[in-house]
Amino acid sequence: MVFSGGEEHQGTFQQNYDKQSELKAFDDTKAGVKGVVDAGITKVPRMFIHPQESIHNSSNSTEKNFIFPVIDLEGIDHPIKHKEIVDKVRDASETWGFFQVVNHGIPLPVLEEMLQGARRFFEQDIEIKRQYYTRDNTKKVAHVSNFDLYSTSVPAASWRDSLYCVMAPNPPDPEELPVACREILMDFSEHMMKLGYSLLELLSEGLGLNSCHLKDMNIAEGLSIGHHYYPACPQPELTIGTRKHSDCVFMTVLLQDDIGGLQVLHQNQWIDVPPLSGALVVNIGDMLQLILNDKYLSVEHRVLSNKVCPRISVPSFFSTGAFPSSRIYGPIKELLSECNPPKYRATTVKEYTDFFRSKGFDGTSALQHYKILS
Repeated sequence: MVFSGGEEHQGTFQQNYDKQSELKAFDDTKAGVKGVVDAGITKVPRMFIHPQESIHNSSNSTEKNFIFPVIDLEGIDHPIKHKEIVDKVRDASETWGFFQVVNHGIPLPVLEEMLQGARRFFEQDIEIKRQYYTRDNTKKVAHVSNFDLYSTSVPAASWRDSLYCVMAPNPPDPEELPVACREILMDFSEHMMKLGYSLLELLSEGLGLNSCHLKDMNIAEGLSIGHHYYPACPQPELTIGTRKHSDCVFMTVLLQDDIGGLQVLHQNQWIDVPPLSGALVVNIGDMLQLILNDKYLSVEHRVLSNKVCPRISVPSFFSTGAFPSSRIYGPIKELLSECNPPKYRATTVKEYTDFFRSKGFDGTSALQHYKILS
């Protein structure tokens, strides 16, 4: 295939550029961004070039004034320590929407093998990977590059390939999972479900609710494990690994390697989330902000591309499953009052997810669509 180059970027593009044809040609290869890199390109193809303001739209000069929250879960069963942890989780969820956890109970070898399993999948022979490449979002195992590739509201493709595996409540048969990460994925998922429930208990208590309140709403019965691969980029200043977005789920727990690149929008500044060995990054999702009536925040974040080496991350998305029920989710009545009326209309997870997918990572929050106008 032939890609148009990036030398005419930023307002001097050729007039006859056919974006849809280039997107389709890219998609038809089923090789993803890694396939583009493996082809030996030295310039970023035009379909990946973003407006400069979307990459450099906020200064990082004040980062030193912020300390990204890191919460130690050791001693969580001790009454005094437990209360301290709950307070820290509540504060971080209200102000950052993000925090890292250490001593979370998942062994370091499991985390390291999960990252290696993701690497093995993306760096294996292309013919094996192509078997899993699909844009059918009902598949329990799906390899794809840019789920919103054809969205007309998205300015350019992201420099990222992904593999998604639905692991709960109805996981695929083991033989349906890629061999490259099959065993570790099953092991990792069991650990992650336990941690997810523990985090929901802390989040519930921080709201003054019973520790089982959020869990009993079945908001973590579904677990989808993502695997993201960000190939080294010849011109990282022209593209981005993942565009600005918030997550449409209830909660995400992210395992990232030591490369860096993840940034969170905090007080209108892009703040680096520093890689920390053995740590996991937790962030509030849109659906949790909706049912909590803005008590906790689903915050926008992005991933920068880099020229040095590939970046790998493994997000665990907690929701109600790939085939969610018709249950309606709206602001929790225990959190409402005359002074704090509902701010969002109720919705199903499927409706919200479908809307989120249709708009893609277009730089706007899907939550705004569900706001109750005052």
